[in-house]
Amino acid sequence: MLRLEDLRGLGPKRIKALRDAGVDGAAAVPERLPKSYAYALEPTPIASLKPGEHCVEATVEGSPSLSYYAGRSLARASLQDGTGAVSAHWFNQPWMARNLKHGQKVLLYGKAQAYRGRLVLINPRLLQKKGVQPLYQSLPGLPGKVFSSLVSQVLEATRPEAMETLPAALRDRFGLAGRHEALRMAHFPLGRDEVARAQRRIAFENLLLFQTAVRQAAPGGQAGIRMDREGDGASGFWEALPFAPTGAQRRTLDAILADMASGLAMRRLVQGDVGSGKTAVALGAAAFAAGNGYQSALMAPTELLARQHALTAERLLAPLGISVGLLTGSLPASRRREALEGIRSGEWQLVVGTHALLGKSVRFSKLGLAITDEQHRFGVRQRRTLAELARGELAPHVLALSATPIPRSLALVLYGDLQVSVMDESPPGRKAVKTRIVPESKREELYRYLRERALLGEQSFLVCPLVEEDEEGEAKSAKAMYAQLAEGPLKGVGLALTYGTQPAAEREEALDAFYSGRAMVLVSTTVIEVGMDVPNATTMVVEDADRFGLAQLHQLRGRVGRGEKESWCFLLGEENERLETLVQTSDGFVIAQKDLELRGPGEFLGTRQHGRMLDAYGIGDTRLLEETGRCLEELQLGALGTDAYLEVLRQAEARFGQPGNARLD
Repeated sequence: MLRLEDLRGLGPKRIKALRDAGVDGAAAVPERLPKSYAYALEPTPIASLKPGEHCVEATVEGSPSLSYYAGRSLARASLQDGTGAVSAHWFNQPWMARNLKHGQKVLLYGKAQAYRGRLVLINPRLLQKKGVQPLYQSLPGLPGKVFSSLVSQVLEATRPEAMETLPAALRDRFGLAGRHEALRMAHFPLGRDEVARAQRRIAFENLLLFQTAVRQAAPGGQAGIRMDREGDGASGFWEALPFAPTGAQRRTLDAILADMASGLAMRRLVQGDVGSGKTAVALGAAAFAAGNGYQSALMAPTELLARQHALTAERLLAPLGISVGLLTGSLPASRRREALEGIRSGEWQLVVGTHALLGKSVRFSKLGLAITDEQHRFGVRQRRTLAELARGELAPHVLALSATPIPRSLALVLYGDLQVSVMDESPPGRKAVKTRIVPESKREELYRYLRERALLGEQSFLVCPLVEEDEEGEAKSAKAMYAQLAEGPLKGVGLALTYGTQPAAEREEALDAFYSGRAMVLVSTTVIEVGMDVPNATTMVVEDADRFGLAQLHQLRGRVGRGEKESWCFLLGEENERLETLVQTSDGFVIAQKDLELRGPGEFLGTRQHGRMLDAYGIGDTRLLEETGRCLEELQLGALGTDAYLEVLRQAEARFGQPGNARLD
């Protein structure tokens, strides 16, 4: 078997970079697909440039310049091709001013957009040749050219049949390329058609194998704990709360309590838009379980969200006499021992926590309800593992919550082992957040606005796509942005910085500063996407907004508008169809459907499965969902032959694990 160490051009540092990115063997190298493509087939004359992506072949006129503002660099070069002239700007890429020389002929690919009243090329890439150029997510010390050579070595050394995962009958029936051919076309395409064929094959495989694994994992009427529903448990819960529930909250909790009283193990997903009140519904289910003498566990994907839920649960359930405890990985040893004892003894009736709840040392006294929040961050394996903590003869009830609206067609694929409830109302008084797209030329004006808000006592979030600067300097990083703002346009305002890999003590200090109002602007990555509830925050700024999915941007927008003051969300980027969707609507389900249409199910699933699935991007045809569902039905009916179905089952098991031990995470 070919190893990473066998590939030419790889030393220890590059091998570590690959393994850190999830490429743990040579066979996985071709599966790290390009993030996008530069279609540099025919250069566009400068005189014909319009807003959008273009390839430009031109000559550098004069010496490029380099300037700085608040720690951010701007390299400029003037280009001409005989039909006209255009300026190219590179933000945070100072080396471009050194690399380009007067009279040098260059081939550039990038976006032409308006900047201070004229059309310029923003951060164009310097290409070596014409054609379709794959663009990869950068890795430390591993340029795209080197990575391409690694892919070539692996494909040349591997027989096509050794890479195949789908039966020939299935490929013929649905017009799919072979897997080896698809990977070759994805990395070395000769044209747009080959990119499309590669994407279709990879997305089809992802969707088919995932649906197969989920259907195999479905519990199918498993016996569960029958809870006694004396009177109307839901009415009693709502009456004890300091607010009136919406109709959707009442209907959803009624359905949950009916499930828990049925004698079958509940497996239900509650989908609700940002602010629809899913947490209250989940706490109502936990109160019902406590009234029947059972414990509940609520698992959140981040410590930030777990702590927020614990505070909310304590506030709402303590008056009902229900004890709440918190278990996270960062607890000191003494507090962890206390937590484990509270869970084991049954003293804690609701246990809120992170993945720490799945630890081998966690023993519940009488677990009756397992809840997972932000369900798109978890998979079937984690739902099952949490449910199995009951260790009893009867399965506990499972309730999954998701604030990321998912179109019903995709929900049936992602959550084929769950019943789906939709909460489509927001509590009265929740104000819509106004959204605007802000071009680069308006950046300084936006900073002035943040300073004005701070002087008025209002707080702001500023979210960046990266923690550190990437090798190509294309995207803003939280650390660099924090440093630039603290010494530049927001100096003296009071800033805090947080990100996912931050040491726990630093993170606690930053969040406490923001919650208490000592910091007026919180610079962060998407770690604040869920769990932050700061009513005084009225402004959300998202850097490089085009790097985020629409559903994720909608989630980020939901961090503001939680108080009485007017709130705004500013998306830094150029106007396009994707971002305009957020300006036009605040309906999360409409946004999710648009996201699915524009990005496609392959990417939608690829990002949600944490790298387990190939990242098949760009398939803008939602009919692929129906097509793969139909394919699975034909396989189950034997229309493509018994051997074909058995092979698909084998491949689904190889990728995601046995149904009872599914690695759908």
